[in-house]
Amino acid sequence: MNTVQDSSSKTRAPAVRAAEIVREYGPIAEHVHGVTHDGQRVWAAIGARLVAIDPHSGEIARTLEHAGDAGTAFDGKHLYQIAEARIDKIDPATGDVLASIPAPGGGRDSGLTWAEGSLWVGQYRDRKIYQIDPETGAIRRTIESNRFVTGVTWVDGQLWHGTWESDESELRRIDPHTGAVLERLEMPRGTGVSGLESDGADLFYCGGGSSGKLRAVRRPTPAKR
Repeated sequence: MNTVQDSSSKTRAPAVRAAEIVREYGPIAEHVHGVTHDGQRVWAAIGARLVAIDPHSGEIARTLEHAGDAGTAFDGKHLYQIAEARIDKIDPATGDVLASIPAPGGGRDSGLTWAEGSLWVGQYRDRKIYQIDPETGAIRRTIESNRFVTGVTWVDGQLWHGTWESDESELRRIDPHTGAVLERLEMPRGTGVSGLESDGADLFYCGGGSSGKLRAVRRPTPAKR
């Protein structure tokens, strides 16, 4: 297992800008936990159920009866859902649980995403992101942060995670090798980020925690060289 620490203090200050919220959905539930995207719809874990939302209409298109109190992910075929101290692999067509592995935080887990053949799991109060084996749960890498970690996502080779402390929340792009903070998007005060997932293009979908809302945030265009 490799561990890398946040070295942001040793690098130049990251770019900071206000997050551009382009759309709000809901409230869709009392609390939104994990969020993922299957290429067409946004899935959200809302406690006792998983719901699939049409991002164009905002309507709930599918509902699966499955507990979800933290992160959600999609590997191109299956959903993965953190439920207490485990991660369930789910057939989205039927809702059947195909396999389960232990969650690395033993119930203290937050965000979840799929990338590079691995699951990436956020640890809120431990301020860490784990890369784990999706078949066994074995930890492959640990990245340390200097903020509470909520949702996590990969897009175009970039690793982003959400933070939420008191009334302050933001999206952070970090170096996946060193943990250094490269870019920060500050959410409006009082607007929290629980789950986080990219649509693979120019939007992030952010769970809004106890607001019950889902928000679409514009992903910054990479600077041209």
